[in-house]
Formats: sequence, structure tokens, C-alpha cells
Amino acid sequence: MEKMKIVHYPHPALRHAAMPVSCIDKELRISIGHMMELMYEAKGLGLAAPQVALPYQLLVMNVTGDPTKPECEEVYLNPRIIERKGTVEDEEGCLSFPGLYQKIRRSKSIKIQAYDLKGQLVEKVVGDLEARAWQHEIDHLNGVLFIDMMGPIAKLTSRSAIKNFEREFKKAQEKGEIPPEVEIEKLLAALEGQV
Repeated sequence: MEKMKIVHYPHPALRHAAMPVSCIDKELRISIGHMMELMYEAKGLGLAAPQVALPYQLLVMNVTGDPTKPECEEVYLNPRIIERKGTVEDEEGCLSFPGLYQKIRRSKSIKIQAYDLKGQLVEKVVGDLEARAWQHEIDHLNGVLFIDMMGPIAKLTSRSAIKNFEREFKKAQEKGEIPPEVEIEKLLAALEGQV
């Protein structure tokens, strides 16, 4: 099996709607461990499974971004937002778009439902940075990216950065570092059969 890594835009896995997780097995736990490591390596606060080319409704998070605070680590399966309150605009980035930051409007606070690794349903209300991180990661599970949430000015100022990501991706495919889209789609479909 290929070493897990964070995929960059426009990797097809980022637009692939993730499947609900129905089984918490050893393989899933190993993937979660790798995702945590990658999140910290990339100095992120959260990471969704599609960002590592796994089509699962799974996210890992530590809003402190501090690997020495494992008590702040969160792992959730099949999360969904059931309530939103207020809106706030703030700067946001994404590990699948390294170096790109823009102001994004999000709900100020949200109520979420998700399953923990014991299979227990968890419900909680989060606000501010944590709410932003949750909305960003849940969007990933639905194939929605933060560039989709940008306003017209942010889209305009990000255009050359986005084109650059697309060029880099094509170059990597031409060099054989990334498989063609058709192969990636086949791999994602095969992985879906495992959840």
C-alpha cells in the first residue's frame, strides 16, 4: 500500500462525496493515526479523510494545533451539522491548498452530531475557530472546498494560485507521480466497498 499523504487540489478525491463509516476496525484506526501525524506535520487544525484520498466520512481535529496536547485531539465519524447560528467572516486556509488563505464567511456557532470511536453518538455545540474548523472539514466530506465558499473578490485574487495548483497536479500526473483521474476514481470506488 502506498504511503498516506495529503492530496492537493485538483485531486479527484477532494470532489468525491465520502461514504458513511459503518465499521470501526483496526485498519480505520491505523488510518486515523496516520491522519493525525500528517495534520501535525502540515501544521493543520483538522484533516478530513478525502484529503488523504480516503472516501470516508471521517475527520481528525485538534483546534490547538499542538501535538503535545493529545487531550484536545478529536476523531469523529459521519459528522453532520444540525443547527447554525450567526455568521462571521475570517481568514481560512486548507492543507490541500498550501499557502492559500482567504476570508470565508461561516456560521459563528453550530451544533453537530457525530460518532466517536466507540460508536457512541456525540452531540455538541461549538463556536468561533472550532466551529469554523468543523464546517471546513464537514464540507470536505461532501466534496465542497473552501474555494467554493469564497466571495467574488477572494475568488478573483485566488485565481492564479488555483491555476498554479492545477498546473502542478497535471505536471505530477505527466511524471507518473499521480495516477490518471480514471485510476483514482477506480481506487476510490474500491475503497468505498471497504466501509
